[in-house]
Amino acid sequence: MNVIAEAPALSRLLMSGNEAVARGVWEAGARVATAYPGTPSTEILESLADYPDINVQWSVNEKVALEVAIGASIAGGRAFCAMKHVGLNVAADPLLSQTLPGANGGLVIGVADDVGLSSSQNEQDSRYWGRFGHMPVFEPGDSQEARDMVMEAFEVSERHGVAAILRLTTRVCHVKAMAEVGERLDPPLKPFEINPRRWVVVPVNAKALLPNMFARDGRLTEESTNSPLNQEWSGSDSRLGIIASGPAAMNAREACPDAPLFKLGMSHPMPLERLKAFAAKVDKVLVVEEVEPLIETELKAAGVAVHGKDVLPQYGELTAPIVRQTVAGLLGETVPAPALAETAPEVFPRPPTLCAGCPHLTPFYCLSKLRKKVVITGDIGCYTLGVGHPWNAVDTCTCMGASITMAHGLEAVLKETDPSKRLVATIGDSTFLHMGMQGLVNMVYNRANVTLLLLDNATVAMTGGQDHPGTGRDIHGMETPKVDYRTLCLALGVDENHYHDVDPYDLPRLFKILRTEVEAPGVSVIRTNRPCVLTDKFCNNPPLKVVDEDCTGCGNCLAVGCPAIMVTRRETTTDNRGREKELTFVKIDSEFCTGCDTCVATCGPKCIVPATAEATP
Repeated sequence: MNVIAEAPALSRLLMSGNEAVARGVWEAGARVATAYPGTPSTEILESLADYPDINVQWSVNEKVALEVAIGASIAGGRAFCAMKHVGLNVAADPLLSQTLPGANGGLVIGVADDVGLSSSQNEQDSRYWGRFGHMPVFEPGDSQEARDMVMEAFEVSERHGVAAILRLTTRVCHVKAMAEVGERLDPPLKPFEINPRRWVVVPVNAKALLPNMFARDGRLTEESTNSPLNQEWSGSDSRLGIIASGPAAMNAREACPDAPLFKLGMSHPMPLERLKAFAAKVDKVLVVEEVEPLIETELKAAGVAVHGKDVLPQYGELTAPIVRQTVAGLLGETVPAPALAETAPEVFPRPPTLCAGCPHLTPFYCLSKLRKKVVITGDIGCYTLGVGHPWNAVDTCTCMGASITMAHGLEAVLKETDPSKRLVATIGDSTFLHMGMQGLVNMVYNRANVTLLLLDNATVAMTGGQDHPGTGRDIHGMETPKVDYRTLCLALGVDENHYHDVDPYDLPRLFKILRTEVEAPGVSVIRTNRPCVLTDKFCNNPPLKVVDEDCTGCGNCLAVGCPAIMVTRRETTTDNRGREKELTFVKIDSEFCTGCDTCVATCGPKCIVPATAEATP
């Protein structure tokens, strides 16, 4: 048992927002918790896995995760589901379809918005889903509120028979603060009754549920109006009042401690009458919200004059300096810009790259060598970094699973406009199971001409090395049935003659198979099968080194893109025809090298050898 689970009642612990959410879910007496890993929400389920008396599961994708949680709720148990903001797009079908029948046991959906795009392809505002789905939205601003609000969300969910959204942001998820915690509650399971009129949402039943939904909206508005989570904080300067929610409220309070502030904890339905009364007490009102002007727009529609995105940035985090600067502008004041230390060191640029020895290095090296003839669609994962130097081998990346389906669409047109082009889709193992299988079925069914590179590194690597159905382990590390990709792909219709399992460190064989399959008609799958270098499944070989006196400066090894290979010097020479040629000499950082041998296959003079050996003549 985790020592956190044994903490005595009302103790205080240093916790990140994600850890605090997990604690609140456990304390609330939830029976089931599900998720698909995605930054910044991943650690919620990882933390929950350390608690007893709760069924915690990684799911194959967010739609599945939410549907499992909905089932647990219908059965009468409290259920929680976590995901990042783009994951809620994947879960939109069950999310909105469950709007009318609602919840039985408390059902809370924790969604983490990546404000500032730390690790996401967009910066969407998940508060829209509460309005779209007629669900209450709770917005914690720190770890204490994260723990408290998830517990309150369960109570509201059960009182009104509705799913509740706990809207987090990256700042809340990852910043640590002290939080008071208590013991686990033991709410009784609500009775499960067979009731097709409620739970079977065919049109005739759905129509009958509509009046209930709108009546529920009224009760939720009353709940929000009276909720202590919506607080008015006094201030001595009535020239400007601030309305804010989540971490933006904390930043606003820090920036303007003398300004009256109305902090929305249960931000939807909005407590309109209380906000109108607040606005009447001050000369001007500024709405500080991340990232879309939802509250601002609703207040303006209700006839309340407010400032918001007309003076604040339309994207990114609204930090205290930004709020302070904006308020000063509204009040006709000036705030001096912070002085920068003259001696501040210049930060060396560190562009993102794949790890030393990463099994994705060689597939992208091979693709870079076929660059003139292939169009390469990418997907969400570490391998998206193939877009960078030195490979430049990703042409599109939209969302999880889209590499396969977009390659299919590209091929359908390019075969007419540029028939010399071949399509290659790259996707990781977890992403393939998440949303790639349907695309592969679709390509086979519609007779596409695409090569799929299934980059299996036996983990969900980009979010920190979680397990999934293809790893053979569950969230607790226990052994579980493991997906056999060959059997799966053949069952989906791939010709067994065009399915290949390849060791990515066997560079010559990988390149030969890829070059052959790119030219072959139909759908082919090439699966690389080495584990991520950051997992316990990876075994290092002895590190390599460059024998300086044998190195010719060809620089071929640099094209692999391994960060363990470093340039030591460059020289310009003249060949026997009088042409200038640049030579690039390298060394290998033995502390960084995993001994994967990938660079050895690119070295003409064979001067890359184990660090304990010398090159042979």
